[in-house]
Amino acid sequence: MAWLLVVVAGMLETGFAVCLKLSHGFTRLWPTVAFCVFALGSFGLLTLSLRKLDVGPAYAVWTGIGAAGTAIYGMIFLGDLVSTLKIVSISLVITGVIGLQLSGSAH
Repeated sequence: MAWLLVVVAGMLETGFAVCLKLSHGFTRLWPTVAFCVFALGSFGLLTLSLRKLDVGPAYAVWTGIGAAGTAIYGMIFLGDLVSTLKIVSISLVITGVIGLQLSGSAH
């Protein structure tokens, strides 16, 4: 259950990163509100998961999911550059996230 919280928190991290861009420096109301909701949800779920998980693997998985998710979202919906190297690198991040998740032990 704790790892599920980390995964959902990582997806919410993608949401707050995208909303941060869409807020244009917190000058647009609704993306700013969405940023706050996603950020509070992400940090809240990560905090709950850390009651049972080691901080290193949990934090790395959280940031990995957020980074990969944000990069993928940017390429699909925001017109970010798509390149073979970027796709390979995202695949390596996802592979690393899976490895860290498998190595992390619950207390």
